[in-house]
Amino acid sequence: MKVVVDSNRLFAALIAEGNTRKILLSPKFSFIAPAFFFAEVDRKKDELALRIGHPENVDSLFALLKINILVIPIEHYSSLIPDLEKEVGDSQDIPYLACCVATGADGIWTHDKDFLQQERVRIFTNKDLLDCLRNSC
Repeated sequence: MKVVVDSNRLFAALIAEGNTRKILLSPKFSFIAPAFFFAEVDRKKDELALRIGHPENVDSLFALLKINILVIPIEHYSSLIPDLEKEVGDSQDIPYLACCVATGADGIWTHDKDFLQQERVRIFTNKDLLDCLRNSC
């Protein structure tokens, strides 16, 4: 199952060991993300280190989680961005939506409620993907 992962899910996986990390490390899913994804995470590394309480673990954990996410170059979806600008309220969410549409992914894994206002792609929560792990999707 090919799923676009929102940065909020990677942040959650970095902050706490739990279901989000379990999903992200599962071989059942093929995770993809828009071009700026890791730059966004990099910008927030110091903040994450403070929240985790073990700054020395951030880089190694980030490297482990990063292995399971394929970054899609902007050239693959940039032409879709103008048409999708009205689909979601937050302009930072548009590349995720465009990446999903361009790659034919099964949906976007996020807990960002702004995505719920669009009907173009399916939105997955942790619960949805945990159900996929336990059963077939």
